[in-house]
Amino acid sequence: MADDSEQPTDAARSYRLNNVAVPARPIEPALYLVATPIGNLGDITLRALETLAGADVLACEDTRVTRVLLDRYGIRNKPYAYHEHNAAEAGPRLLAALGGGRSVALVSDAGTPLVSDPGYRLAQLAIEAGHRVVPIPGASAPLAALVGSGLPNDAFLFAGFLPSKDKARRDRLAELLDAPATLIFFESPHRIGATLVAAAEVLGGERPAAVCRELTKTFEEFNRGTLSSLAEDYADRAVKGEIVLVVGPPLPAAAPEAADVDALLMSLVADRPAGKAATEAARITGLPRKDLYQRLLDMKDGR
Repeated sequence: MADDSEQPTDAARSYRLNNVAVPARPIEPALYLVATPIGNLGDITLRALETLAGADVLACEDTRVTRVLLDRYGIRNKPYAYHEHNAAEAGPRLLAALGGGRSVALVSDAGTPLVSDPGYRLAQLAIEAGHRVVPIPGASAPLAALVGSGLPNDAFLFAGFLPSKDKARRDRLAELLDAPATLIFFESPHRIGATLVAAAEVLGGERPAAVCRELTKTFEEFNRGTLSSLAEDYADRAVKGEIVLVVGPPLPAAAPEAADVDALLMSLVADRPAGKAATEAARITGLPRKDLYQRLLDMKDGR
């Protein structure tokens, strides 16, 4: 980590576009959470480039990974490591830099920082200390998978990584069984087969899903189907690369048969008033109480 006196040089405060050097002015003191490409290095934003070049301190998960991006755009700002193994040491130094009026840019290896990475705690501490925290939006694997899956996106729930052990994995899926939203998970290639089997058995094999692999990269793949069909497809299939699993929301329950509804109404009205019978039938079937009450009246009149 740089000491408090070290600042990027004017040469470091620039980036290159189409082989032309673009100066980046120093930015205001704050913690900047900078989204970086998840595969294709062309998916960087101009604002992100200016922030990476202009920040006083540039922190990242893996300096080797970030260096590839910086070299691609001619950024000479030196990256310093901040990850789960050195957070106890590096975190306070980054907070001290913020306290000293410096700007700190934080990136993950790919995608948006704080999404399943240790940056969450740093941002939390920065906010508690009264520092500005500024998101620099851009690439995001969960959102890329969601929009490419073809599944409903009006409501979605990002659930991160599922547990690696089967029972814990199934318990977590059971907690999400009735969530009225499309579910998004990160998964490793060697566990995707077992996860699909568990998801099919716990969430229901007919639920639509998509296995989204190597997003934005050369071998990008969207494998769409039901949880059951995907579980069969990946049962003996060796895959590589980063995976996002997207599972559609619960399927609507099939409407009960009219004869079954009539039988239920007759059993309920046998020991309670018609209004209460209709209310209970509505709770059981999900059908409108008004319609059920009218059906009871019609049955009493022999219709």
